[in-house]
Amino acid sequence: MAGKRWFERPDAMAVPSRESAADPATPEFYTRCPSCTELLYDEALREAIKVCGRCGHHFPLEPELRLLSLCDVGTLVEHDGHLVARDLLGFFDSKPYKARLASSQKAIGRSDAFYSASGAVWGVPVEVGCFDFRFMGGSMGAVVGESITRLYERATERKVPAIVVSASGGARMQEGVLSLMQMARTCAALGRLRDEAGMPYVSVLTHPTTGGVAASFAMLGDIILAEPRSLIGFAGPRVIKETIGQALPEGFQTSEYLLDHGMIDAIVERSALRSTIGRLLRQLLGLPALPDEGRTTGTPAPVREAGSA
Repeated sequence: MAGKRWFERPDAMAVPSRESAADPATPEFYTRCPSCTELLYDEALREAIKVCGRCGHHFPLEPELRLLSLCDVGTLVEHDGHLVARDLLGFFDSKPYKARLASSQKAIGRSDAFYSASGAVWGVPVEVGCFDFRFMGGSMGAVVGESITRLYERATERKVPAIVVSASGGARMQEGVLSLMQMARTCAALGRLRDEAGMPYVSVLTHPTTGGVAASFAMLGDIILAEPRSLIGFAGPRVIKETIGQALPEGFQTSEYLLDHGMIDAIVERSALRSTIGRLLRQLLGLPALPDEGRTTGTPAPVREAGSA
């Protein structure tokens, strides 16, 4: 019997779970930072958008909180949450693909690994989406590809910018060539956004962004931003090292390394991501700048689904 796939392992994101933290006696309602071992109150950690106040370690962030922290209050309207993957190939490894889908859907409470919505950032209407790494490692199958394609198409139709926040292990191999086709499909839709609407696309890379996602739309942003110390690349360091037979540079495939080599535009702390994107979009669209006080603040409103009252 084969072992767990890499995205099912507790260490898949190189962020220990509470059970695997340095101190196994972490109290309930607290999380120990895997970087500095600081004991963090869960509610305070959530209010800090899952960033350690002591060392700045960026914890994985669920897509709902990600988009609520990124967009203006009360502007989010969810799309395409009804799309559900099908096992067209009857794929079976250590267990059926249908069983993997059902397990992830039950655990996460979502139909697949991408969350898309309409919203606004600093008063600029946008189409925005975010990967959920908890769902099969954020892998991109037909549903994820369809959701991202629709996001670009809505942005083209509305003539508004698009934003995608990536956190993915790449193409979903359980769907074979159908998953690989999503690379070309999403890039074609992105091309229409630029050619027909002339709107900018902001790509945000978080830990990790790899495989077919990194090899397609994630690295095609007009502006490419990344969170600190994120793993970004196509193949993993071990595979590359074994292929070329050479030691890799220190920090290879981190966001800091990519910034030094001109692959991304900036590394942005999570707390500054909203203001950074807001300023950039207003500059790109020729809109007047807003002072910091001009940002919409307050308690995030629940996300509404498209078509709901």
